[in-house]
Amino acid sequence: MLLRWIAAAGRRRPQASRPLARELSYGRVVDYAAQDGELRVFVVAGEVSGDSLASRLMASLKALSPVPVRFAGVGGELMCKEGLQSLFPMEEIAIMGLWELLPHIYSVKRKIENTVDAAMLFQPHVVVTVDSKGFSFRLLKKLKCKSSRKVQSPIHIHYVSPSFWAWKGGESKLSKLHDFVDHMLCILPFEEEICRLNGLPATYVGHPLLDDAIGLHMEPELSSDTSKHQRSCGAFRLKHGLSPDSTIITMLPGSRMQEVVRMLPIFLHTVQNLRHSFNELSLVIPVAPHRDVRAYVEKVVQSGPFPVVLIPGGSLKERYDAFSASTAALCTSGTAVMELMLAKLPCVVAYQAHFITECLIHWRKKINFISLPNILLNSPVVPEILFQACTAKNLAAKLSEVISNDEVRQMQIESTDQVFQVLYEPFKKQGTLFVEELGLPSNVLSPSMIAALTVLYTDKHQN
Repeated sequence: MLLRWIAAAGRRRPQASRPLARELSYGRVVDYAAQDGELRVFVVAGEVSGDSLASRLMASLKALSPVPVRFAGVGGELMCKEGLQSLFPMEEIAIMGLWELLPHIYSVKRKIENTVDAAMLFQPHVVVTVDSKGFSFRLLKKLKCKSSRKVQSPIHIHYVSPSFWAWKGGESKLSKLHDFVDHMLCILPFEEEICRLNGLPATYVGHPLLDDAIGLHMEPELSSDTSKHQRSCGAFRLKHGLSPDSTIITMLPGSRMQEVVRMLPIFLHTVQNLRHSFNELSLVIPVAPHRDVRAYVEKVVQSGPFPVVLIPGGSLKERYDAFSASTAALCTSGTAVMELMLAKLPCVVAYQAHFITECLIHWRKKINFISLPNILLNSPVVPEILFQACTAKNLAAKLSEVISNDEVRQMQIESTDQVFQVLYEPFKKQGTLFVEELGLPSNVLSPSMIAALTVLYTDKHQN
């Protein structure tokens, strides 16, 4: 099965050997770096998922680059562990939604100007922006204008294609991105072709959840009757003093402060509505690595009627141990839905936004689902309770069904391999191309490695 192969690949993966120098094209990042004796990468991420993605890319660049690597830019804790000194706290630009942005617009503009100045001073060979398209694209536009007169301007790469396919008229905007984006790194397989058809060079590098699968050596047998699952479940309960008979619900209210403030109270009220339906309810909340978010979560949960375990959201192992011990999850729409899918933990997806933002979404969207598993399978595998319908009463009813109805639970669990098959097959083909072209070991295959190779060998003079 697919996840068995991924896990096996992770166990046998050696330290990546550095690619051999090839004939210079004078357009590739690796060639510019070789001339200067170092690779300078200016990298920007604006939210927790982007921090994780960028940190893995940074580690892979250090492993694959034939010369030493220096980083500058904006990021979070994980990126700083890889050698970045962030210009300012990443959380200051982690704002989502048009209406929600308005109070911060002047502050964000100043941050963009400061970041542009820092990038010009750093003189990078490549600028990599990760997700956060509002901040990233404005930054890249200004950088392109300032560096257009230079003989050797940096290559601009954006990691995580915006979900243009979800919005009316979205694909028509892709051709305009080529004015300031030299290459797009896509995490969904169908995005590469659409980008290329609209004049934007792109590469599908694999979804980051494939990195999770490799890093955790995850086997396909993650269902509740496996010995591995039982050991993780028992160890987590013992470590945190939770009863073997308790019903554990994992809550994932989001990583941005505005999301957590909006969604966590609703989630807590949801569970309170279930207190008479299930014995010994306990809660687990992976907390985003953000001081203000943690302080808020600790304050909100301290007076609750249920035992609450807070775990560091930045720890991959602790998150998945918590998932193994849980019966179900409440999840704000986002990357976490895919993590729950990988862990085979049934969940309910919820989302709320400001009324004006919600109206804009309804007006512009052209897809029926908001969570990625449902989009990839074009089927309501994961229940979604959204916008005005997202109330504690409605969430409690759906969560109770997910906990108690074996058929509903099994449908989510069995869909895992289908989702990862969609993501994995095109990724394997992409990895094979690099292996053949650069003479790399065939088992060096992970999304972060493919992304790093694409950064190093992107030629700005070729599509």
